[in-house]
Amino acid sequence: MPDPDWASLGDEDLLKVRMCDLGVAIAGTEIEQRIARLNADLDARGLTFRPRFWLSDEWFTPDGVPGVAIPFYLAHPRLAKLELAQMLEVEGADPDECLRILRHEAGHAIDNAYRLRIRPTRRRLFGLPTTPYPEYYTPKPYSKSFVQHLDHWYAQSHPDEDFAETFAVWLDPQSMWATRYAGWPAQRKLEYMDRLMRELRKRRPRVKSLREVDPLPRLRKTLGEHYKKKREHYGLDHPDFYERDLRNLFSDAAEYAKHQPAARFVSKIRREVRSTVASFTDSYQYTIDQLLQSIILRCREQNLRLTDSEESTKIDFMVFLTVQTMNYLHSGRHRVAL
Repeated sequence: MPDPDWASLGDEDLLKVRMCDLGVAIAGTEIEQRIARLNADLDARGLTFRPRFWLSDEWFTPDGVPGVAIPFYLAHPRLAKLELAQMLEVEGADPDECLRILRHEAGHAIDNAYRLRIRPTRRRLFGLPTTPYPEYYTPKPYSKSFVQHLDHWYAQSHPDEDFAETFAVWLDPQSMWATRYAGWPAQRKLEYMDRLMRELRKRRPRVKSLREVDPLPRLRKTLGEHYKKKREHYGLDHPDFYERDLRNLFSDAAEYAKHQPAARFVSKIRREVRSTVASFTDSYQYTIDQLLQSIILRCREQNLRLTDSEESTKIDFMVFLTVQTMNYLHSGRHRVAL
């Protein structure tokens, strides 16, 4: 298929295109192949249920619908490039990460398809599905009451996410959940999931709705409007940094007046440290990038300069940023955007 006209546009012009005018589809893309892998996992477990899929603005599974929305940017390389430019990462672009998300969303879909949330044991183990979804949640990174599948300790965000994450770990043929979670409170959830899914083998779903929520052809907002809202959402509540700690790395003393400006140095290593610290701390790259921007501005305002070699300072700065973020994560003030 020839590329659509918008594929050759620069970012500024592409952001003016409405989402409904993109004209992309799942068929013929790598996403189609990854869905096939998910279906193979379901088949290997003896489950006949297959979620439906459509393109939308984000990953989600609507309440009561046995289907999954997939973000539009995975349907074309140019859109994935725009997502990277706007959000600094492309959720689901990596094949393994994409499969993890698909397994998670399949957990929501099967929950809806068989109306599992009304079962008393499901409600007792995972919590009430009627619990309101928070805009943010505060994870406890060392809790053993939840499985660890997606980043940001996602199982802790809501009872339904706990169920979907537990299903994803159960479904993953490489998870070795019986060994990894032995002795954890989360083991009881996995054992229940195993019994529940064995019960559903060869059973037809109770819900067969074909409804699609917010399909791409109905989204009339522009890509620019979409990303403006998304950046505002994930940019909130990012960690503050301590000026005292920053001044342990850099100085405005006259003796260092001829040394490299700290703002220039941080700008130079910004991309590398952002990616590394995000990986270490399970934080969003976009959030850490905002922190780095604040640091650069403060360094410029205070006329701070390096006091040691670039190599040594880079190591110290990486430690500073990691510790700063981890302290925030474990302080009880950290909140992850849903």
